[in-house]
Amino acid sequence: MVNAIALEKEMIWLRQVIELRFDLYFTTEKTPVHDSVQALEPPILEDSDYAEVIHQLELGFAERLALALSLATHLQPTILDIFFTRNQAFQRHFTEFGGQVLHDQGGFLPTGETLMFLLAGNDLSERLRALNLLQQDGVLFKQGILELYTRPDQPLATRQSGVLRLTPEYETRWLYNKEYQPEFSVQFPASRLTPPPLDWEQDLILPRITKRQLDEIKIWIENKDLLLSDWKVARKLRPGFRALFHGPPGTGKTLTASMLGKETGRTVYRVDLSMMISKYIGETEKNLARVFNAAANKNWILFFDEADALFGKRTQVQSSHDRYANQEVAYLLQRFETFDGITLLATNLRENIDSAFTRRFESIIYFPLPEPDQRLRLWQKVLPVESPEKIAKDIDLNQIAEKYKLSGGAITNVARHASLFAIANQSCITSQMLLEGIQREYSKEGRSL
Repeated sequence: MVNAIALEKEMIWLRQVIELRFDLYFTTEKTPVHDSVQALEPPILEDSDYAEVIHQLELGFAERLALALSLATHLQPTILDIFFTRNQAFQRHFTEFGGQVLHDQGGFLPTGETLMFLLAGNDLSERLRALNLLQQDGVLFKQGILELYTRPDQPLATRQSGVLRLTPEYETRWLYNKEYQPEFSVQFPASRLTPPPLDWEQDLILPRITKRQLDEIKIWIENKDLLLSDWKVARKLRPGFRALFHGPPGTGKTLTASMLGKETGRTVYRVDLSMMISKYIGETEKNLARVFNAAANKNWILFFDEADALFGKRTQVQSSHDRYANQEVAYLLQRFETFDGITLLATNLRENIDSAFTRRFESIIYFPLPEPDQRLRLWQKVLPVESPEKIAKDIDLNQIAEKYKLSGGAITNVARHASLFAIANQSCITSQMLLEGIQREYSKEGRSL
């Protein structure tokens, strides 16, 4: 649905609200047309994605004004030029206008303070109501439509001093009429996992009990709407599904996450925890909020690899840093438990995950090192066994599978090493090439043949 007409009406209304607020706030000879900005009712909108969101969320005057203000910087930034009005008594801008100035572009970026000024003027009771609107649990922030951006190096800045802006999702939807598929960035520290061209049943070689547990996640994804609506258990169950994958490196945790997305038609985003965790107080929570807000009400799977870094055991409070770190965990618990999508965590050691999280998993799935018969199937999958000229006849894969305890990832590395070596030497894969590759993998773990 095209948003142009709806957004144009919204900009006209915003200009009227701003002009009326200035007329009411400053004593002039001009008589204001109304004694309150709330008297200027928002326009009635139809037939657009923008209008549909407004109707679905039943947004009122204040929420509509917040949206219009955040849109103005993109659509009609000159509407905001009036906020450059200077306070002649102090020869500076008016503090109550809030806002930040892009000095290299000359534009005015509205902040939460700007919105509060438009809604309340100098009325303290109205200001308190407006302040409540800007809290993280406010509908526009909870739904991931707006965000208040404050610089990481300003930990003491108030929430309302943050720049009021659309989240990338709604900027994409409303301004570019495109489906939002976020790219990896500081604002969204997660990247799409592209599944390999493998088959869930034939190529995912895991123990039977592990596959059965994974199938339970598939069943949940495919039938959750029926369960929650027709079976009327929505009030009894938490939203979403949470699972922990644990086991040694290379046993298929990441591969399984990507293939689960492929099998169920869902996009899988792998969260980069190195970019998620910040040294600045409160910034980790903001990074978490951006990811969870972006993923809310989507058919996405969030995959936290090496989850110990964020979901690890809490420390005893011995310093202010420990206290803030534990506050981060508390916030993460809350978002983790209320997220309506699929959350997958992966770790090499289950014991490293805080027990507060393990109690909240619907499923905890162990990925062990493969047994000899599974190793044999893996060797047969990754080596060109169907091309006899590419592999030496004296190679006994049954013996190799029985003798050398390797993960699936390690077996793939050995096959890659041997294949490249054979290509470089214009020969077939030999036993010696495989043994050299196996020794390389053993060396990584401090083992020897």
